Amino acid sequence: MEHKDLLGLYDMSRREIELILDTALPMKDVIQRDIKKVPTLRGKALVTVFYENSTRTRTSFEIAGKYLSADTVNLAVSTSSVQKGESMRDTIKTLEVMGFDVLVMRHGMSGTPHYVAKNTKMSVINAGDGSNEHPTQALLDLFTIREKKGYLDGLKVAIVGDILHSRVARSNIYGLTKFGCEVRVVGPSTLIPPGLDNLDVKWYYSMEEALKGVDVINVLRIQKERQQHGLFPSLEEYANLYMLRPEHLLHAKEDVLVLHPGPMNRGVEISSQIADGVQALINEQVTNGVAVRMALLYLMMGGTKDEIAG
Repeated sequence: MEHKDLLGLYDMSRREIELILDTALPMKDVIQRDIKKVPTLRGKALVTVFYENSTRTRTSFEIAGKYLSADTVNLAVSTSSVQKGESMRDTIKTLEVMGFDVLVMRHGMSGTPHYVAKNTKMSVINAGDGSNEHPTQALLDLFTIREKKGYLDGLKVAIVGDILHSRVARSNIYGLTKFGCEVRVVGPSTLIPPGLDNLDVKWYYSMEEALKGVDVINVLRIQKERQQHGLFPSLEEYANLYMLRPEHLLHAKEDVLVLHPGPMNRGVEISSQIADGVQALINEQVTNGVAVRMALLYLMMGGTKDEIAG
């Protein structure tokens, strides 16, 4: 790895992304074995610190570490000394002197993992910071697309929904554009952030227009916890205009892939017919998330692609 930390895909090179994706391939083989355990990271220690709720990301990091034989600890912020008034800097320093090698952090404020990375010797992985980035979700999305399509270069990808609040959208845009993909975003005007022209992204208000000829549709969760009043009239109104339905797929390529970072709001941003259909790779994304996070932990703790291949 070129950097001590993984804070986002904005500053990550295409070569580094490809290294992670390539390393995830043998890691997925480990997951599919009857005995899902290799001694690769024995003696290494990982701690996850999530200031926001999570099922997939936190659990996948924890099991990824365990599959590689690292010691893994989940710090429950709600029952930690944070509740007694301990500062974040003191919490992080405490974890550092305990001997942890990697800290995985999720926080509701954008930039928090960047602050932590500057104040610790541990390697820091951003597991989502506010509305900024969610790099490991984008990496697993890229891995899933490449696994199914065989390549990433030049694909047409539509990202649907709450772009304004989505750290998943930002990281995907940063990653996909490094492979020359045509990225389209579609949603209500109130959920389309300014400045997309600077990212070489096309934006649409019409689902039919946005999905014409696309290879991949990435549906975003409506983030009720981050919504401000007045961004759209109601969830019903949003669903009428922007919920992905079977008829929308007629505008895309015949072999279109459907992704969703989860958790899903069925009947709001995605219909059950699509979520449970053959085009959807939502459960495979979860499996691939474990493989990608195994690869990342392996590389950040000193491993190389050649070692794992051997």
